[in-house]
Amino acid sequence: MGGPASSGREATPGGIAGPEQTVRFWKAMGDLVQLVLRSKAPGLRWRLSVALGLTLAGKALGVLAPLMLGAAVNRLSAGQGAAVAVTWSFAGLAVGWALIRFVSSAAPQARDAVFTPVAQAAQSRAAIETFSHALSLSIDFHQSKRTGTLSRVIDRGARSMDFLLRSLVFNLAPTGVELLMAAAVLAKAYDWRFAAVALATVVTYGYLTFAISDWRIGHRRALNEADAEAAGRAVDALLNYETVKSFGGEGRAVAGYESALDRYGEAQIKSTNSLTLLNVLQSAVMSLGLGGMAVLAGMEASQGRIGPGDVTAAVLILINLYGPLNILGFAYREIRQSLIDMEAMLELRRQSADVADAPDAVDLPPCADHRGGAVTFEQVSFRHGARSEGLSEVSLDIAPGTTVAIVGPSGAGKTTLVRLALRMIDPQAGRVTLDGHDLRALTQSSLRKAVALVPQDVALFNDTLAANIAFARPGASEAEVWAAAEAAELGEFVRNLPEGMATKVGERGLKLSGGERQRVGIARALLAEPCVLILDEATSALDSRTEAAIQATLRKARMGRTTLVVAHRLSTIADADEIVVLRRGKVVERGRHEALLAAGGEYAALWRRQTREREPV
Repeated sequence: MGGPASSGREATPGGIAGPEQTVRFWKAMGDLVQLVLRSKAPGLRWRLSVALGLTLAGKALGVLAPLMLGAAVNRLSAGQGAAVAVTWSFAGLAVGWALIRFVSSAAPQARDAVFTPVAQAAQSRAAIETFSHALSLSIDFHQSKRTGTLSRVIDRGARSMDFLLRSLVFNLAPTGVELLMAAAVLAKAYDWRFAAVALATVVTYGYLTFAISDWRIGHRRALNEADAEAAGRAVDALLNYETVKSFGGEGRAVAGYESALDRYGEAQIKSTNSLTLLNVLQSAVMSLGLGGMAVLAGMEASQGRIGPGDVTAAVLILINLYGPLNILGFAYREIRQSLIDMEAMLELRRQSADVADAPDAVDLPPCADHRGGAVTFEQVSFRHGARSEGLSEVSLDIAPGTTVAIVGPSGAGKTTLVRLALRMIDPQAGRVTLDGHDLRALTQSSLRKAVALVPQDVALFNDTLAANIAFARPGASEAEVWAAAEAAELGEFVRNLPEGMATKVGERGLKLSGGERQRVGIARALLAEPCVLILDEATSALDSRTEAAIQATLRKARMGRTTLVVAHRLSTIADADEIVVLRRGKVVERGRHEALLAAGGEYAALWRRQTREREPV
């Protein structure tokens, strides 16, 4: 891929938006300013002032430096008599020119040193605020988004701020000011035609750069799509290598990857050729401008209106303007992409959370009953947008210290009921209460401390076993963590590990088996010491012996807390105080195991089906 090594005028990092993606420039600039002001950077105001002052000073001195060198050359060419005086005069002006040029070059470096803490603080603040907001959004939002994409939105949006600040505020905008200053100096010191040549050259250069960069967007998009396709095919095949090998699909996987690389190569050639065209035209405009300025200055010098040094000064002023313009194509495209990246980040932050604390939300008081909390579903209805059916007017009272099991076929609404109890979602009708408190009137943080979940698929952090268990209660002691592990029948397994509790479990806990992950999830929930414990198929991945042991442990864990159990394997909930049977979002049966079997209804049919499946053939 083409990059700065091949041309300083336009690099080619990935990611570009098409012209159909319009960005409200001034609105984006306003948002950028607000983010900077909220950054809480040390010395924010003086750093901003000094950075802008250094930028403008550097540009002004960059325009004045050639004038001093021109004066030195004029003095040298004019002084034929007093050679010593002329030499000292020339040396003084030359040293002054070198000093001014050094200051103009050092000013941007000093500006970066002063402004970097502000840029870094603004970037961090943007990422932190967006990450925090993303975590506050509803489960439905996250289920409809790719996690990797969401992470890239946050990362790119935060990084775009730094690029916009440095490119727009401290590069292109000051370059525009430098152009006006240069035009004014050329018109004042020499002739208006000098200013006209400089302006015409820069405007033509900018117009061609913007026009060709817009045209190149199509090539860049095709290149990025081919790159993403090739990378996606490679990653997909590597992640699913067992499936590929099982079905002898290595050849097909390689052929798909090769096809994607071929398309990438074709797109790369087109992109590189269009970049070459842009560079050639830019060089042509530069050369024509410099040639025109030199010819005009030479004509003026031949007629005695300016000196030889002024020719040098005029050409140097135009060359100085070309320095920032060299990266104009790159800057223009990257600024557009950065604006789009920042807009995507701000759009994420404008997403409202479906589940949020009410302005007058209060913390949940400690459970009044030592046996646990009382959970009540009052005429609760909820339907997901992606489903034709949902919960419909479900009423359910779970008394403190009791165990209530929820069973039913897939899609009956069991998981929805669990999410309502955790307040991951809010009911569309009715209400859910805990000890008489509507969950919507409570702070989510206090509710999460009172209700713990052991899900069917336990996801762990890429950290140690100890950290994963202690996530439920970070302040727990080592002894408490070990007690929770023992209660979840995990102690012997941990002691047999070379690193014990310090063992890293891998991404999402994939270094552990499904049963081991579930036991870690149970230990984590027990350590939280909740007054309501929710078990969503919490033993589904365990072998029969371990399941029997953990079932005994869970029966002990139910002491002093209310338990809501979601189960497909009915044998695990036969001892529940009440079994609720859901079908198509409605409660069709409820009662104890023996009574439901005797009734011969939906539960009895499920029981017979499962017992037949377990019978030996």
